[in-house]
Amino acid sequence: MTPNVKAVPQDWTMQQLAEFLTENEITGSPVCDDDERIIGIVTLKDIAEFRWNQVTGEPEKELSDDEKQEARLLRQMMFEGMTRMPVEVRDIMTPSVMSVSEDTSVRTIADIMMAEHLHRIFVTEKEAITGIITTYDMLKLVAEPELTRRCLDGDDSGAPPDPQ
Repeated sequence: MTPNVKAVPQDWTMQQLAEFLTENEITGSPVCDDDERIIGIVTLKDIAEFRWNQVTGEPEKELSDDEKQEARLLRQMMFEGMTRMPVEVRDIMTPSVMSVSEDTSVRTIADIMMAEHLHRIFVTEKEAITGIITTYDMLKLVAEPELTRRCLDGDDSGAPPDPQ
């Protein structure tokens, strides 16, 4: 688990978010409201998907050459207009947040992350985020045998450790 999770405000621009993620060498962050409650999560993928959706449109099915040209010009005008309006974190974030308690077993966390296709999950105590577990943290378990042993020793799921 990584403690001291850095949250971003929902009213930051996408540019501020990109700079923050880059400066901190992270790929995602929780999003907080004005009362500093966590209301979502935002990632580099959200930025990329937003940018991608701006430049690609619906497939141009059965349009004449003139209609295709007109559609391209319309998309270009829309894109130029959108770049003048600041896109805020609240516009691109995922509003649901998955979390586990500090005493959740590693096996349970792995099951949740795999079932929900998550790359990060927050660790909370009394509704406050105390850390984050990422796929990188889970990979460290595989790479560091001593860490793996400690986690399996503390696993109360009832499943016996894999003998391999």
